[in-house]
Parts: sequence; C-alpha cells; structure tokens
Amino acid sequence: MIYPTYEECQSFSSSYSFIPICKTVVADTETPIRLFERVKDDPYAFLLESVEGGERWARYSMIGAEPMCVLKCKGNRVAIEDEQGRRTLDITHPMQFLKEWFSQFQAPKYAHLPPFLGGAVGYVGYEAVRFIEPTRPITHPTAETQHYDFHLMVADRLIIFDHLKQTVTFVQHLALTDGALEEVPLSERYRRAVEELETWCVETLQGHAGGELSFKHVLSPDSQSSEEYANIGKEEYMELVRQAQEYIREGDIFQVVLSRKFTQPHAPDPFRVYRILRVLNPSPYMYYLRLGEEQVVGTSPERIIRVTDRLAEICPIAGTRPRGRHEREDQELMDELLNDEKEIAEHVMLLDLGRNDLGRVAEYGAVRVRERMVIEKYSHVMHLVSHLEATLKEGVHALEAFQACFPAGTLSGAPKIRAMELIRQFEPEPRGIYGGAILYLSFTGNLDSCIAIRTIHFQDQCATVQAGAGIVADSNPVGEYLETSHKAKGMLTALAMAKQSESMEGLR
Repeated sequence: MIYPTYEECQSFSSSYSFIPICKTVVADTETPIRLFERVKDDPYAFLLESVEGGERWARYSMIGAEPMCVLKCKGNRVAIEDEQGRRTLDITHPMQFLKEWFSQFQAPKYAHLPPFLGGAVGYVGYEAVRFIEPTRPITHPTAETQHYDFHLMVADRLIIFDHLKQTVTFVQHLALTDGALEEVPLSERYRRAVEELETWCVETLQGHAGGELSFKHVLSPDSQSSEEYANIGKEEYMELVRQAQEYIREGDIFQVVLSRKFTQPHAPDPFRVYRILRVLNPSPYMYYLRLGEEQVVGTSPERIIRVTDRLAEICPIAGTRPRGRHEREDQELMDELLNDEKEIAEHVMLLDLGRNDLGRVAEYGAVRVRERMVIEKYSHVMHLVSHLEATLKEGVHALEAFQACFPAGTLSGAPKIRAMELIRQFEPEPRGIYGGAILYLSFTGNLDSCIAIRTIHFQDQCATVQAGAGIVADSNPVGEYLETSHKAKGMLTALAMAKQSESMEGLR
C-alpha cells in the first residue's frame, strides 16, 4: 500500500515542502537486525530501537542509511556534506544554526505511523554547552579541537519495523522545493517517487543480510578488571570525591557528577557489540550510529527531553543500586534504595532542577510530575526514576526546549553551571559525547533525545566508555567509585563478549 495517494499529496503541497511517501509490506520473517545488515556498510547509517520498562520491546525500530546530507560542527564552523560536495559555514551558535537550517523543511504528520519519519539523527557533544553559557569557563579549552559539537545525518529515507503488526514501512520524502524539478508537474514527480520507493523496497527485502552473528558461540566472560584502561584510578577518584565534598560543605554546590573514562584498544566490530548490548542491557533508548570515521553504540535509560507538538517530557534518573544475584537480594536492594535518605534527597534535588529547566520554556504553571520516584530495573543496575511533563509556550521551538534542559542535571549537578565548572576542574579531559545527547529532530519539528550514557564511542580502532557518580555531602568515596564501575560494567562486558566471539570465529 502506498500512502499518501497522489490526490492527498496534492492537498499537502499547499502547506508543506517535504512529503513522506510510504509503502508498507507484511514482513513477518524479517527482523530489524536482518534489515539493518543490508545497509550497515554505508558510511552513514543508523538503527534506533527501544525496550520499555526494561522488558517489553517498543513498537517500532527505525533504520536509516544514505542520508541526504551530513552536518558536522566544531566550534564556530559547520561542515555540510551532500550530493553537491562539501562546504563550510561560519556560525555563531550551533543550536541556532540547526533551528534556522531546519526551517526549510515542513512535513505532515501521519497518525498511523510513528512521529519520526525522517530528519536529523546523531549526537550533540557535552562541550556544546559552552555556547549556551559562553561567559563561564565550563568546558576544557581543547574540547573544540578534539570533538564535534554535533555530528548529524539528515535522513530523507527511513525503514520502519513494526513489531506489533510485523510490517515494514519504507519512507522516502518528496521535496516540493527542489529547484531542479520545479518545472516538472507534481503528478510526474509523485510517479517517480513512488517508482523509486517500489524499487528500493524490493531491492532491500530481496537483498542478502550478511554478517550473521552466532550467539551460541558467545560465552559470558568473568568481569575483567577495567582499571588498566581507566583515566582516573581508584585512589585518585576517591580523592576527587573528597575535594568535591569540600566545595559542598562550603555551600558552593549541592551535587556534582564526576566521571571516569575507560579506553580499550583493538576494539571489536561495533555492530557486533551493539547486538550483544541490546540483549545484555535492553533500555528505552538503544542506538547504533555509523557516522563516517566514528561509530556510537548505546543503551541509555534516561531521556533528556522529548517534544511532541507542544508537549515536553523529561525523566530524571538519580539513585542507583546494582542488581541482586537472585530475586530476594534484588528486592532487598530495591527496598534499600527506596529508603535511602541520601539517594532520595539527591533525586528530589535533581527533580527540582528538571522542573526548573522545563519551567524556562513552559507555560506558567504547566509543569507536572506524572510519576515520582519509581524503580526501573536494567541488566546490571536499578534506578530511581521520575517523569515530568509540561506544555511549551506558544512559539517555542523543540531545539529551544532541548537547549533549556541541556546538559541534563543528572550528568552535571546542581547548581548546574557551577557544577560544570568543577567538572572541568576535576576531570582530566573533555567528555566528548559522554553526558551529551543522542537525538533525532524530525522534519515535522518534533524531537526526542536521551543522555549519552551507557554508551560506547568507537574511533581509530579504540573503544571508550565513560561512567559517573553524583557526589553529595554524605557520599562514601568508595561507594561512588564502585558506582562508576557498576555503570560501566554492561558496556565493558559487551566489548569483552564481542572480542571473545570474534576470536572463536577466527576473526581476530
């Protein structure tokens, strides 16, 4: 089935510049992994998936490749790569540039399909915050040369796997403002778009899905020591915790999140790692991003902000325990977390910070607490989670709402600006993608984003993982150190398992 019809497309053309043309087919023998295997070797490709509540697959998986263009920003320069080549622009503010650049797209929403049918997919680095607070020294001076402030692929083609209906929908956008085609009648442009869509659909479904990973050969290795890879050792980290507590006692801050980075050389295949991680640590936000020279794999539990029309939602997470070895211990740890005064106080503080962030862009009195301090369980840890929502002020762009909440207080501290100054002082190198955002920005103007945690960054045959802990007045330095290890464990285990499987298959 093709949607919309030509007549519907004709009616859309008076209001929109970009029309998604969709074809849905029954594909009950396909899986998102098999589909993605057919496109993953493109230099730019992505797979977005989700598991709700730690145990139920969300309805849709999204696959994209061969984007219409790529946007890379370092400092005040943006590189745009598309079919016309590569060009650079001088800019003053990354978020303002994205807002203005995306204003050229206006696309309709389809009620029977997910909110994302195409748009930008990628990441915003933690150090991009320096453009939001340019007068404060909150990031390392080397950040601009080491990491992208954002790296996005703009996808006008999308494959949507519907887990409920066992269908696959292919989406291809028809640009109505393409100067080269403006003299061509809309009926002919629609016919060509449908023809291309039909061909793409057949070629993809009949294509060979290579690179099968045989999980029966993957063993679960004992947890290896990661200290040899850490940029901050145990004693040094504990001393940083004590120094941070001095600032807290002096009333400078209430909390600061201090992290450690783990680097592993000779990294295994990133997509193999993703396949293991999605089973090992299923989460609300799961992503494999192939971004040219770098790849990003993650299973993040925490949203920064989601904007659907004028409804904005955030889900602060603060309070962590490791999972128990059996059901009784799991329940004991859950009860302990729910009754831990330190964890509850920290959570309430970050809940208030989230409320304040949303309040900057919401209508007066429109911030609501939908859920307060519920337990969510993942493979290696459990968390205290709350859910906030708000109605945005009229005219507030999704990127402005994102900017108001970025970076998440749960990855910086409170007060946020002073906490970030101390992060710069205590952490030995820029964070890069860690603590930033993985996001999509739809052609319709909607946005969804998660914090780049439980995330592995691959570049130059190395893999990096970063994990932090929230330091407060009564923090135990040993406990906070162990929390960083618990949070990194899932990613480090996935790397070890991928290496082991490659070795057993003779790939290393």
